[in-house]
Amino acid sequence: MKKTSNFLFLTFLVCYSLPVLSQEKVSINGYVRDSQNGESLIQATLTVVEARTGTYTNAYGFYSLTLMPGEYTLIVSYLGYERETVKLSLDSTQTLDFELQSKAISTETVVIQAEQEDENVSHVQMSTVKLGIQEIRRMPQLLGEVDIIRSIQLLPGVTTVGEGASGFNVRGGNVDQNLILLDEAPVYNSSHLFGFFSVFNSDAIKDVKLFKGGIPAEYGGRLSSVLDIRQKEGNNKKFSGTGGIGLISSRLLFEGPLGSEKASFMVAGRRSYMDLFLKLSSDEEIRGNTIYFYDLNAKVNYRIGEKDQIFASAYLGNDVFRFRNDFKMRWGNQTGTLRWNHLFSEKVFSNFTLNYSNYEYELGVPEDPENIDPFSWTSSILNVSAKGDWGWYISPKVTLKYGGSMLYYKFQPGEVEFFGDTTNFSDFTINPEYALESGIYVSVEQFLGNRLNLQYGLRFSHFVNMGAGNVYVYNTENPESRTQIIDTLAYDSFEKIRSFHGWEPRIALRYTLNENTSLKASYNRTKQYIHLVSNTTAATPIDVWKPSGAHVNPAMVDQFAVGIFRNFRQNTYESSIEVFYKEFQDLLDFKDGAELLFNQTVETELLSGNGRAYGAELMVRKSKGKTTGWLGYTLSRSERKVEEINNGEYYPSNYDKLHDISLVLGQKLNEKWEVSTNFAFMSGRAVTYPNARYLYEGISPPNFDNRNGARTPAYHRLDLAVNWEISPVEKAFKQSLSFGVYNVYGRRNPYSIYFRQNADNPQQNEAVQLSIFAAPIPYVTWNFKF
Repeated sequence: MKKTSNFLFLTFLVCYSLPVLSQEKVSINGYVRDSQNGESLIQATLTVVEARTGTYTNAYGFYSLTLMPGEYTLIVSYLGYERETVKLSLDSTQTLDFELQSKAISTETVVIQAEQEDENVSHVQMSTVKLGIQEIRRMPQLLGEVDIIRSIQLLPGVTTVGEGASGFNVRGGNVDQNLILLDEAPVYNSSHLFGFFSVFNSDAIKDVKLFKGGIPAEYGGRLSSVLDIRQKEGNNKKFSGTGGIGLISSRLLFEGPLGSEKASFMVAGRRSYMDLFLKLSSDEEIRGNTIYFYDLNAKVNYRIGEKDQIFASAYLGNDVFRFRNDFKMRWGNQTGTLRWNHLFSEKVFSNFTLNYSNYEYELGVPEDPENIDPFSWTSSILNVSAKGDWGWYISPKVTLKYGGSMLYYKFQPGEVEFFGDTTNFSDFTINPEYALESGIYVSVEQFLGNRLNLQYGLRFSHFVNMGAGNVYVYNTENPESRTQIIDTLAYDSFEKIRSFHGWEPRIALRYTLNENTSLKASYNRTKQYIHLVSNTTAATPIDVWKPSGAHVNPAMVDQFAVGIFRNFRQNTYESSIEVFYKEFQDLLDFKDGAELLFNQTVETELLSGNGRAYGAELMVRKSKGKTTGWLGYTLSRSERKVEEINNGEYYPSNYDKLHDISLVLGQKLNEKWEVSTNFAFMSGRAVTYPNARYLYEGISPPNFDNRNGARTPAYHRLDLAVNWEISPVEKAFKQSLSFGVYNVYGRRNPYSIYFRQNADNPQQNEAVQLSIFAAPIPYVTWNFKF
């Protein structure tokens, strides 16, 4: 009854907004693009002076405004671009496209953001950060590799368990609780080279947006965040290229028109070459090793007419590692996206998308006369999806969004094949699993007067775990025998094994105190139906995903956030303080000593419990002038509660860190030189230390029974970088040089601490600290553009 009343209330609010349609009004609509390359500008601002209203472009650069007939002044603006002001005489609906000119950047007017100047205050969205690619490129980077994932870890509320760890944690959530989208296709492993670099080539990326909370209703399937990454569409004005050569890898991008300005393409490639250096070694064993990664990005788009545009994009990336003839490993992502934008009318914009995503890895022992029982183990998660999204621009004060999606999953936990005539093992396959996830949503953004802005919506999600496959039935009567199989149930293809569904309400509001200050609040409920099965923080690609089903329930979170946002000195400085609280249900955890790999009955190793995360985030950001950057601070806790662990009391998650401080600064010295620095400090993360030991036949094995009851030492690091623009601005072929030092003072930050027997005295245990980087790491990268 309560769910029904909530839905009726939402419907009432939507219907309340519709009487504006009965008035005699006209519309203007179109796209806002960059004049130099034709790229659409996301969230460009359009302001109607006389009506004291406006709007901003969507993710595809489209806008729509509905006004009474009359004379108006329209201002189109985007940070880093020249404003365009036009006089309009509106007596009928019109289509107006705009192409904005980039500002001539001087040392006094450096601009590093790609968003509306007062977006921090004026937009209803909170807990959201947008980073421009140019801003990311200026930051010091590990070995000069411009890295999106490593850069967002310097934002408040975003952290990682340590150097070289794969993924990131947002507001007390696990790494699998982040929905990472590349042109709307999900990416399941975002790491190259065992977590040191991300799979995203910055040359091919146009826009990066992170939702930490207040997640809009069009997104679903994850608990903690959405990282929405958009690739470049391709320069439709002229042929051009970008590239660079660094210590670890080289990259190259080409883009240009395809026959006319209606079509364009972009293709980019990147490859590391550590394997080439290994072959130069005088040590034969070193020469026999192989380690490298590569990725390819491609995109084409075509404007069929004023109302239709199609896009096709793809990504392919792989890592290859081989340790002589003793061990081999390969892992990688493939994604593909086909999109169609269509205008049903001047007020209704639609986007239809088909996605393909596949993450797979292979590891094993190669066939070799010296190897006993060579084998190959492959695993994958495949996702095919279709979705449709509509935006109805009812009036300048009301926008309605709605849509739906359907996702098909195939989970292949493992296929193991043994080679050779003398092998002692037989091939086997861990049962694959299949699932369908669907969702529908409606969302309204509404202005109530000049001060109050609301965004409210509702999402309904449905998940079906289905055959073909077998499901084991366990003895649940006796706690000591819960792993005993008493029956096996067989299911045919597409036969339902178990299904789940639920409502996911979302609401956000902004109340403007004055032109520089606003109060914001948000609430969202999200459900997650697929889970990463891993009990280690090691940056290995061995990711086993498991769907909710016969023995695993979906996870759910309710998140509340409030904050105050204020800008200073004509939007030169942005500041915000946000407080959040998250309540988790049905989170997966693992038994002590759980065996998760090569396990046909992995559900017997899983535990389920609840969790909570809470904290405060402070951010001060300067986006204009010679000096730019931000200071961020997070005070937070992330805790779990599982009946079988820690006597049923709350215990810290292994990514819980009380304090997290980051400072990012860039200083423009003149037209050619710029220096930048990062500083990061994090409290030690929670780990499990032994709290007892036993003596047995002269040895002393440790005992662990206090989950995450200890802490590693604190983490801190300083990085420095210098960027030198070698070529004058007017040159067609532009060159620049970036050089710097990562971990300037050589801090030996702990990644983990483990315990072992003392080699000299087996009756004693000793702690060993593992540090990934324990020395300053210099780098240099040559960049070019033509």
